[in-house]
Amino acid sequence: MATTVSSVQSLLLSTRNVDDFLGELAVLATGIVDPPASVGITVCRDGQPFTVAATDERAAQADETQYSASRGPCIQTLETGLVVEVTDQRVDDRWGEYSPRAAELGVRCSLSLPLMVDGSAAGALNLYGYERSDAFSGALRASAEIFAEQASTALTLLLRQLAQAEETQQLEQALTSRTVIDQALGVVMGQQRCTADAAFALLRMHSQNTNRKLRDVAAELIERQTGQPPSAPHGFQRTAVDDQPPPGAGRTHHPAS
Repeated sequence: MATTVSSVQSLLLSTRNVDDFLGELAVLATGIVDPPASVGITVCRDGQPFTVAATDERAAQADETQYSASRGPCIQTLETGLVVEVTDQRVDDRWGEYSPRAAELGVRCSLSLPLMVDGSAAGALNLYGYERSDAFSGALRASAEIFAEQASTALTLLLRQLAQAEETQQLEQALTSRTVIDQALGVVMGQQRCTADAAFALLRMHSQNTNRKLRDVAAELIERQTGQPPSAPHGFQRTAVDDQPPPGAGRTHHPAS
């Protein structure tokens, strides 16, 4: 189990998006129990449950059966944030039509564990057993719960890292846009011998008349005047190591008005 937890931590360092992280997490989770479990991970997208990762077709089908029935252990885990165990699928009748359908798929037992982020269930880690009933009780359930807690911590950190990276990118784009516009204002002020406010009004009017972003209008003006793209703001220039032009050659961003 210690090796598995360590692998979760390593996974956090080696993946760069949530879907990849959850896909690798599902594979790791198969080793929590012996014999290995079949694993699916459920998340909600646009208010609907969705299997973002599954180790095999059986897990995907078991998940999908619950979505079709709008009930089942993984749905309950998502809604409550609690661990839901089915010790014997053949006699469990808590979710109506789901139970006989799962039994038809060969599911003998299951364990759904919440993946908690900021106090609520962001997903459900679903373990399915086919060899025997009551495969996830006792020490094995305790190990699975520890794994889910570690996975929740790693998922929370990953989401925060991604959010921070997005905020940094937005700030970079905003600063780049502001720098380009300021450079263009200087060009207009020199050409028209006007104030900064008057130069800005001219740029904005051209932006509106051509239905283009102000930043794009400013960049075009600078390149036409200097023969080079506008320079990036200090602190955001790339180097040749990044496989980009040297500092001063400019940096391309998605338009940000």
